Amino acid sequence: MLTKEEIVELINDTERDRVERTIATDDTDKFAEAICAFSNDLANHKKPGYLFIGVHDKTCKLSGLNVTDRLLKNIAAIRSDGNVLPQPAMTVHSYTFDEGEVVAVEVLPAHFPPVRYKGTIWCTIVRPMREF
Repeated sequence: MLTKEEIVELINDTERDRVERTIATDDTDKFAEAICAFSNDLANHKKPGYLFIGVHDKTCKLSGLNVTDRLLKNIAAIRSDGNVLPQPAMTVHSYTFDEGEVVAVEVLPAHFPPVRYKGTIWCTIVRPMREF
């Protein structure tokens, strides 16, 4: 489980391909695609990927989300609804900040990729490191 400080650091890092931010609370396709992509770990980070719900993607500001049990159950159900196969290793947590709440979905790399969502393989865009 992440600390609040780690969440703030991940949310504000716009260069990571292991982080997805959204203010949408009902876009199951988007959530499942991100979970699938983090499971596939194309860049071979061997580290978890994170989906943060309640955060603006471009500004990294919290949206003022009020997390409900229904939202947490819907996100957690993505793991076992039969659309993401093989089932991803993921956890769902909510965190409270002064500006609102955030749902953090931590997704571990799959032991046996590829992971598919509705039969399609999803992966993150891997950006090359700049050489100095």
